[in-house]
Amino acid sequence: MKNCDSQILKYQCDEVKLSDEDRLDIKDKADTNRERLKGGLQTAEKPTPIGMHTQGSYSMKTMIQEDDGDYDIDDGVYFEKDDLVGPRGGEMSARDVREMVCEALQDSRFKRAPEVRKNCVRVYYNDGYHVDVPSYQKIKVKDPISGELKTAWELAGPDWKRSDARAVTKWFKTANSTRCSDASADGNRGQFVRITRLMKKFAKSRASWKSKTISGFAISRLVEECYLEIRGRNDQVLRRTMQQIHDRLEVNDEIDHPTLSDENIVDAGSPKVAFFRDCLDENLKHLEILDDPDCTHEQAMKAWDRVFNSDWFKEQPDPDAEKKLDGRMSSGPFIKQGEARYAASEGRFA
Repeated sequence: MKNCDSQILKYQCDEVKLSDEDRLDIKDKADTNRERLKGGLQTAEKPTPIGMHTQGSYSMKTMIQEDDGDYDIDDGVYFEKDDLVGPRGGEMSARDVREMVCEALQDSRFKRAPEVRKNCVRVYYNDGYHVDVPSYQKIKVKDPISGELKTAWELAGPDWKRSDARAVTKWFKTANSTRCSDASADGNRGQFVRITRLMKKFAKSRASWKSKTISGFAISRLVEECYLEIRGRNDQVLRRTMQQIHDRLEVNDEIDHPTLSDENIVDAGSPKVAFFRDCLDENLKHLEILDDPDCTHEQAMKAWDRVFNSDWFKEQPDPDAEKKLDGRMSSGPFIKQGEARYAASEGRFA
């Protein structure tokens, strides 16, 4: 396979990975939002959160650059179940909690007011960002084997539903550290994370795909299933991961949840899974040229541009051409004369 590792690595760094500056900007917005929420709850004499935690792609370090600037940041708020009591002393419903959080987040400076969504409260920012604030309650459940009471969490969706986003983050970071030899302690780098980002970029590479394809979470799960490291060949691993995911979805289109044994991210028969599989099938064909021993740099770059729907790769110089040019220059008579003079000045023979 034509070696395009350096180009894929640079593309991931320049065009896919979220910059440190953007990450800090997102964190600042999340922190400001937390203070707004705590203050709003306190003013209304509502329950005090026992914790707030970022989750999803931000916490897993797989958030990617968005052309339209519409970054989705998930920042969960956690409550004690016993604190979530209504005005008449009864338990608050999942809808009650989302409405309570939404009311606490209101701010006259917003052009668009925060609103209650299916599984969260969404806060809109004027420059395109939005922060999703899911709410959780802490419960106790009996372990089916030991009989001991253990802590669990329920998400305030249409109804209360078992969910623990922090466990998902832990699952992903564990996968990164155990599957990838160049993983960092905080999960911010490593081939496994890079391939996940690139797969998410591919899934969003056409505006028309975004509403038709599977979620970033589902993609992360599929990458975790199909990833196999090859050090120094991010391009080869990316292509193989695309092929493995395609083949896996041909056999089984159900995507199970990594931390909840009785849950799926996507159930069988989903049209979004079928769409993603077909996108992979179509674009894997573009990469077949890479197997041709006579594949040129231009052909390889054109193939990757077609996969990512970009014009970035065609602008990348041919490293082999540069090496040949360097070689001709270093072996030329002028260079050799210069080397001889330098050697003589150092008291060495040419």
